[in-house]
Amino acid sequence: MSPPRGTSRFWILEESSTGFRRNDDASVGVLNPIENKGASWSAVNSGLCNTSVLSLAVSGANLFAGTNAGVWRRSLSEMITSAYSPLAELPTHFSLKQNHPNPFNLSTTIRYELPNRSSIRLVITNMLGQQIAVLENGEREAGIHEVEWHANVASGIYFYRIDAVSVSDPNNRFLEVKKMMLLK
Repeated sequence: MSPPRGTSRFWILEESSTGFRRNDDASVGVLNPIENKGASWSAVNSGLCNTSVLSLAVSGANLFAGTNAGVWRRSLSEMITSAYSPLAELPTHFSLKQNHPNPFNLSTTIRYELPNRSSIRLVITNMLGQQIAVLENGEREAGIHEVEWHANVASGIYFYRIDAVSVSDPNNRFLEVKKMMLLK
């Protein structure tokens, strides 16, 4: 079911078969996916009189919308009704995600997924293949894991590599490398 239409255009999230997607043609609303799969919406656009939203930003506990007429502000606590994490299920395969942000300045987050308890090693190397840092080294439970790298090195391109071996099946091994850029 689509949310109700209104005069002020803004972004919302709609549930699709692959998760949530952005819908630029709907009114400002609050979605509660846990209770009713998005069937109920509440308007949160009072005071937003310009229908042309040029930019969005979140700062602290507020959402800001920039329009030709000025800036609209709304407290996030007025908009968020519930949270739903589809990541609560265990991964079905090994995966190394792209770091974020990328490029980054000073620190970045690296996420990886393990389908079962695994012995892992996550390392950072430079362009010459020299090891710069070891971020993870040991056994980790199945699930989604994140590690933050606080880079104390020169600007440039670096690589991060994961080597994971299932504890229950040593023949089940995963190795992947990804590139990232540090800009200071």
